[in-house]
Amino acid sequence: MQYHAHALAASGADVDVIGYEGAPLPKFLTTDPHVTVHRLAEPQLRFRVGRSKLLYGVAAAIDALRAALRLGVTLLRIPKPDLILVQNPPTIPTLQLAWLVARLRGARLVIDWHNLGYTILALRLGRRHVVVRLARWLEMIGGRLADAHLCVSRGFSRFLADRFKLIDTPDRPVRVLYDRPASAFVPIDRIEREQIRQALFVRLGIRHTGTVGFIVCPTSWTADEDFDLVIDAVRDLEDRIRGWEAGRSSRRFPDLVILVTGEGQRRTEFERRFAGLPARRVQLRTRWLEPEDYPRIVGSADLGLCLHRSSSGVDIPMKVVDLFGAGVPVFALDYGACLAERVRHGVNGRLFSNSGQLAELLFDVFETFPGESSELDRLRTGARRSARPTWEEGWSSEARAVLMLEQK
Repeated sequence: MQYHAHALAASGADVDVIGYEGAPLPKFLTTDPHVTVHRLAEPQLRFRVGRSKLLYGVAAAIDALRAALRLGVTLLRIPKPDLILVQNPPTIPTLQLAWLVARLRGARLVIDWHNLGYTILALRLGRRHVVVRLARWLEMIGGRLADAHLCVSRGFSRFLADRFKLIDTPDRPVRVLYDRPASAFVPIDRIEREQIRQALFVRLGIRHTGTVGFIVCPTSWTADEDFDLVIDAVRDLEDRIRGWEAGRSSRRFPDLVILVTGEGQRRTEFERRFAGLPARRVQLRTRWLEPEDYPRIVGSADLGLCLHRSSSGVDIPMKVVDLFGAGVPVFALDYGACLAERVRHGVNGRLFSNSGQLAELLFDVFETFPGESSELDRLRTGARRSARPTWEEGWSSEARAVLMLEQK
């Protein structure tokens, strides 16, 4: 949504960005005179009710009412818009409220589908829960009320047509707008990569005496990311390394650093669990990276790791394309055909299904690192080829006409 705002502003539009407060915004938004930012406090009662499904449902309803009030007041206070662009999820009450305000103020409503809200809710309550069924119905009705749609994969477009009956027509278009890397994500040469990562290791308190492989795992710490898997994989990998080195005294496996970036609700919980791991050869760290630092840190990595376990099976995590933009190959948790639209096994990354497969892949790719890293070099070449078109190029060809009512 930040990229949408930047692209619209660059096209001459005045843009009001409404979002939950939290992480700092990039300077390309905060310094743009055509962009006004409105921050809303995020209702978080549902995160403090423990494991009870009943209490969670009640708390989620209260949170939705609070969010509706804050969002409604803000939407009515901003200058009269021509277009309201909504990212989904969050779904309730965002879709319904945005539609109401759009009709009251004579604006078009466009939904940018990144995932499905009801499938995320199902992670907590189960697919058959009455609240989840209600949420699915509200999401479908909310979608049908919009004037146009963007979605992140061809599989998502087929889902919207088959399940929600959102058919691509000239007056109500449904277009695929792939997440793509912004122009800030570019490959970095070997010498600069080493300088960046060594400075980062000092900040992270990483001590090492030899070769280090650097893996970056961008995340939002959400419920649809499988951190248990990486914890199990690290334990498995430590055992593999220990057995391999014991087979011959001259063998030395490189140290590995896995940096999990981002901020979110689950970060504190997993930081405690990461700290309990036997950090002999594989060290897990967490860090929030400033928007201006993030592309350079990503570009300094040897490998990217994606732990996204899609709740819907039709979304594509944006972290993958950021890594490709920086020329970094990706090992990604496989959740189906939609992911394969971007991550091609053996070309620009590898796909795995469980912790054992991830441990095996990491062992194989770093066994001869950095001396004989032909596998990593080949995947890096594939990642660089997957970086085009950029976000700006894709937005101009796929989204501009939908959002700004222009003819291609």
